[in-house]
Amino acid sequence: MSNIPAPKMIFVNLPVSDLPASIAFYEAVGAVRNNDFADDSAQMMGFSETIHVMLLTHDRFRSFTRRAIPNAHETAQVLLALSETSREAVDDVVGRALAAGGAEPNPKQDHGFMYGRNFADLDGHIWEVAWMDMAAAMAAGQGEPAEA
Repeated sequence: MSNIPAPKMIFVNLPVSDLPASIAFYEAVGAVRNNDFADDSAQMMGFSETIHVMLLTHDRFRSFTRRAIPNAHETAQVLLALSETSREAVDDVVGRALAAGGAEPNPKQDHGFMYGRNFADLDGHIWEVAWMDMAAAMAAGQGEPAEA
């Protein structure tokens, strides 16, 4: 039995320079608008029932922190990651991101049991998209079963 806690929700807050363009970009890669949490300075986008992205204008983002907003085209503060169901699904998501104006800043990674690619959104925030065959990963010694 796993010692991992029960599922929780995550809300990733991202500063964006053009809210309407960012909304269109995230819709293109598969996120869905949640207009219950939206106004002219923010839009919630859902990737699943538990994974959400809050796109915030720079002014709105600044209302939550005194720290400077880094230029994500030049710096990386976090690498966000999403799982996919297959290699083909990884390629599909990244292909849609590229078609919507994103970039692929890092080379793909293919380890046999794990395949990943990445994209940078319009503001430079990097998303890793990955598929993993858990049984093959365990057989390759990439993980250890959790102790009870």
